[in-house]
Amino acid sequence: MRTHPPWYKQFWPWFMIGLLFSSVAFSLIYLTLSIRFFDGSVKGDYYKEGLAINEQIAKQQHAQSLGLAATLRADPRTGDVVVDLQGEERPEQLHLALIFPTDGNRDRELTLRHVRQGRYVAMVDEPLRYRWYLQLQPSEGSAAEWRLTGEARFPDDAAVALTPGI
Repeated sequence: MRTHPPWYKQFWPWFMIGLLFSSVAFSLIYLTLSIRFFDGSVKGDYYKEGLAINEQIAKQQHAQSLGLAATLRADPRTGDVVVDLQGEERPEQLHLALIFPTDGNRDRELTLRHVRQGRYVAMVDEPLRYRWYLQLQPSEGSAAEWRLTGEARFPDDAAVALTPGI
């Protein structure tokens, strides 16, 4: 007659218990990490921001009706940001929003001064690197009449086109 050893001396019960404990342990680790390193990618007022899309489209259509377009160059050595604006409008200053795709804390705002015939200049304190979304408009905030948008990867010596983006 063959006797079986008790359950606690066999491999398979301990293997199943180990799987259960490991899944609980990994779940607790991931829960702790997700709470500790919350990135805040969803803004609290996302509904109102979603409704504002029509307003942004109207600004871009207005820029298109004015025949506006721009090219942007950023010099990584001097920190100069130069924008050449083509079209009917020449405000005294432009506001450039540099939006980092994954981290809102890295976003930047620049005020570009008009120097001559559609050329605007500003300086950045540290060199631009990585990928950015660009928004160019004549005044800060939602009061702007028009907006040009683009996307750039820095450092790059090539000019970046800013268009109405419709």
